[in-house]
Amino acid sequence: MSSITTDQGIVHYEVYGRGRPVILLHGYQGSWGLWQQTMGYLGAFYRTYALDFWGFGESGTKRETYAVKDFVGLVNQFMEQLGIIRAPLVGHSMGGTVSLLTAMQYPERVEKVVVIGSPISGSSLYFFPRVFGYRAFGWLTYHNLWIYKSFYRILAPYYSKDKHWAEMMDRDVSRTTLEAFFASIGSLRRTDLRPSLHTIQVPVMGMYGDNDIVVNPNQWKPLQEGVSKARIERFPKAGHFIMLDEPLEFTQKLKSFLDQENPTS
Repeated sequence: MSSITTDQGIVHYEVYGRGRPVILLHGYQGSWGLWQQTMGYLGAFYRTYALDFWGFGESGTKRETYAVKDFVGLVNQFMEQLGIIRAPLVGHSMGGTVSLLTAMQYPERVEKVVVIGSPISGSSLYFFPRVFGYRAFGWLTYHNLWIYKSFYRILAPYYSKDKHWAEMMDRDVSRTTLEAFFASIGSLRRTDLRPSLHTIQVPVMGMYGDNDIVVNPNQWKPLQEGVSKARIERFPKAGHFIMLDEPLEFTQKLKSFLDQENPTS
């Protein structure tokens, strides 16, 4: 367990492996723990870092805002403090949106980007979790987590084929702060990357599961249309959590993309 101190509080992260750095970013209501299996595989080839956003997992909670743009600043500070000059960013869901925004705002930091089930436009979020971005609904849900947990446990097979998914959710949701619970997804809901995608000059791979019930899986289309160096990988048997649903195919495609030489480097 490792941590750094930023201007906005403690950031917890885990690191595994040796070689060139790769940074893994979790999604809404998630934590670094989502990446344990991925890190176990990639660690044989890369030095993998997985961090917790402010308000999630084991990172600090003393903030006034938990907007997507704040997490972009966090990634920049993280790389600065650890002496990581440039690296690929791999983001799941909200973490992928953060990765793309980081490539736009700090292009010198980002070697390439991988997004997994990530919304390019916040309007692509389905009813859950979009409504959590409204303070009243988010507050009620957060203060009645037992109802929420019962709800997603019933629907667990539709969210992921991994039999441990609900347990991971229980752990991560319980550690998410109230402000992060509704503010981050509210910010994501209002985000639209489409007008700025053309500014991304590094290779981008979009991975989308056809059975995603969190983000419209057709978000690969605006990504492909907007990014000149886009590669799309679709997973017909996977949902929102591709790394859990199809771990072997996921890690093989991910490593293949990371191994490719970047002509812009």
